[in-house]
Amino acid sequence: MIAGIYEQNFMAYMIFGLILNFVFSIMFGIYLSNNIGMKEMIESKGDKEQSLLIRLSLLIPYAKMFVTLYRVAILQLFFLNKGYTHKEFWIYMTHEQKENS
Repeated sequence: MIAGIYEQNFMAYMIFGLILNFVFSIMFGIYLSNNIGMKEMIESKGDKEQSLLIRLSLLIPYAKMFVTLYRVAILQLFFLNKGYTHKEFWIYMTHEQKENS
């Protein structure tokens, strides 16, 4: 037993988590490309590197799914509800933040 469940069930949960991870990420990518346009996304993409925590979250099956859902919430609550566009969200996600000193 692992974490109180049988090994077969544990592996099934992990595989299901990985599948959900990729499904949510692909759906979010398709959603953004439909609203922004693939060509415009490529042209406006910055060189921001994802944080180490985001890269490591792929190792935990459900973590990347929650990160993607968090990004969807940020898009809805802090961009679309305030009148910003999908492209402004894309730029926010892919460009380094400038320090105001």
